Amino acid sequence: MTAASRFAAVLVAVALAAAPAVRDAAALEGSEVPEGRWRAAEPRAKSLHRELTEEQLRDVERLRSIGYLTGSQPAPLVTGLTVHDASRAYRGLNLYTSGHFPGAVLMDMDGNVLHMWERSFLDIWPDRYADFDSENAQYWRFVHLFDNGDVLAVFEGLGLVKLDRDSRVIWTHTGGDHHDLKVTEDGLIYVLTREVVIDPRINADEPILEDHVTILDSDGRELRSVSVLSAMGNSSYLHLMAGMSAKGDIFHTNAIEILDGRLADELPAFKAGSVLLSLRTLSLLVVLDLDAGLATWVCKGAWRKQHDPSVLDNGNILIFDNNGNNDRSRVIEFNPVTDRIEWVYQTVPADGFYSQMCGAATRLPNGNTLATESDRGRAIEVTPDGDTVWEYLNPKRAGDRGELVATLFEMIRLPADFPLDWLYDR
Repeated sequence: MTAASRFAAVLVAVALAAAPAVRDAAALEGSEVPEGRWRAAEPRAKSLHRELTEEQLRDVERLRSIGYLTGSQPAPLVTGLTVHDASRAYRGLNLYTSGHFPGAVLMDMDGNVLHMWERSFLDIWPDRYADFDSENAQYWRFVHLFDNGDVLAVFEGLGLVKLDRDSRVIWTHTGGDHHDLKVTEDGLIYVLTREVVIDPRINADEPILEDHVTILDSDGRELRSVSVLSAMGNSSYLHLMAGMSAKGDIFHTNAIEILDGRLADELPAFKAGSVLLSLRTLSLLVVLDLDAGLATWVCKGAWRKQHDPSVLDNGNILIFDNNGNNDRSRVIEFNPVTDRIEWVYQTVPADGFYSQMCGAATRLPNGNTLATESDRGRAIEVTPDGDTVWEYLNPKRAGDRGELVATLFEMIRLPADFPLDWLYDR
């Protein structure tokens, strides 16, 4: 059987057996805080394989309108910086995005705000009124800070913008940019993008979100784009797609890391230049060879609905495991060669640390781990023994009575010597 015929056979099985991944929009109407948080699609259905019926176009619009909520958890009584053990915490600066506004905050270790960036969706794209109705247009999902104070900001599923230190627009990219990006030393930008498509191999009647890894130059011009669906479907790991949904957000790719080759001696797939991806809906970690356009390593482990995998200096992979701890969260360090879990951070009782969606984890240079418990608007730094040495609770509230805490998407710890000349050179 050829690769193409195997791909077709698996996709037929998916179309017959898979459960829907996207909640009916009608279920959201009249509900201030629907259960969970849901994704938005590429704003333009630009790659549909054929003419759509009116019903199919309504499905596309439904995918475009579904987004994350600004808050989804009861708000804690205390806010701001609550723990700071300066003798054990890794000294640096903190950069984060929050569900309450389209911007980012830079603060010191004591919670003092040093700088803020903010630019609304319509200020950037004044002609995109229809997309402004999406909740995803109300915040930045991810931010990257350059040494000169410029930032890259992702509006989830809607686009990417580069701003200067004063939040003035430098350039934009509208490719359904979402979740995560990485910038190389020579200025290339690897960003997750997606588009709404009708793919008859999966579902002839309802649209899907097709994820891509897209490479931009430093001016935001698109250089190349690789379909994650094709990379999986044409690989020897095709069988791991058999349980996916036949419509909607089939992969929910939520993280990207550019590999540096440190694991290539033991796992050749981890060669420099390939990328590590997280496919949330299938609970898969995937290495994608961009030159070959193929998934060359795929792993399904003890984690469920994970976020933010990263390769550590010791060759292990750190993962924010959203639902692998009896449907509660934990951070795990996993050895991809032996398949062993080498380190775990979790709480007793289990619901003391939980984010159903989003979440991030980073190993700091001093050996501590910085974890973002997004749904609860909380970031913590813990030692290898699990002691909390730094904690920040988002002070911003949502809901009619301020009873919800705004989502904290990711707390990024920058080194203490990160250049700040741009901040004081006015």
